[in-house]
Amino acid sequence: MDEHRLTAELKTVHRKLDRLLFYSQLILQEEFLMGIELDNLAAQVRANTDLEQSAILLITGIADKLKVAAQDPAKVTALAAELKASATDLAAAIDANTEPPPPV
Repeated sequence: MDEHRLTAELKTVHRKLDRLLFYSQLILQEEFLMGIELDNLAAQVRANTDLEQSAILLITGIADKLKVAAQDPAKVTALAAELKASATDLAAAIDANTEPPPPV
């Protein structure tokens, strides 16, 4: 094999290795970004789960209070005010923990 042909083949191998390294770096970068996105998703799932559990406790508590207050109009009025305050707090918590949908 002559020196010119060997040099050309080495350059070809070198270009291919450079391409492999380039794409390997891109893959590593994408994996890193996917890891960040996965961590963000896990955090959002935890926040949503916590919020859902809080809502379940709130609703269960309301049902229990309604049973107790059913025969007392003053208690029903107080419970209605409490429900309104709780609804406002719940709406604020949902707004704070819900990311807006991506633009279409």
